[in-house]
Amino acid sequence: MRCPRCNSSDNRVVDTRTSRGGRAVRRRRECSSCEERFTTYEYVEERPVQVLKRNGSSEEFDRGKLLRAVKTACAKRPVSMAAIEAIVDEIEDELSRQAGVEVESAAIGEQVMERLKPLDRVAYIRFASVYRDFQDEDEFQSFVDELKERGRRELEHRNQSELPL
Repeated sequence: MRCPRCNSSDNRVVDTRTSRGGRAVRRRRECSSCEERFTTYEYVEERPVQVLKRNGSSEEFDRGKLLRAVKTACAKRPVSMAAIEAIVDEIEDELSRQAGVEVESAAIGEQVMERLKPLDRVAYIRFASVYRDFQDEDEFQSFVDELKERGRRELEHRNQSELPL
């Protein structure tokens, strides 16, 4: 590893920790020449996951693209960056554990919606509106109405008390 400051390859590891849920190793290094400290990360090289898109094409899974989509859905909402990163990490972990190396984009979208729904309903609706590709406002309205009705039933079920025998 070369020092980013002086380009010397003579350095030592000061600290080692796991990172990103154990999928990476973070190493703190110190250059023996200029005493600059810098950080390196080591990742396991995994087989790339191919995402099968709606139009039939496929592309390599891009964590950054998924992160941007979730960030956009959560924009101006009380959702922390740590929570967004956790969602993306969970999905990425799940994809890497699957036996096949091809995943449909619809499956990824469903995973995102499953994790956004309990976190923030507005972010969930925003993501669903893009992911589900509603064709008109009536289709979108029926989705929102169904979501409201489900929420009302859940609240009613939680507040329902048992009657004495």
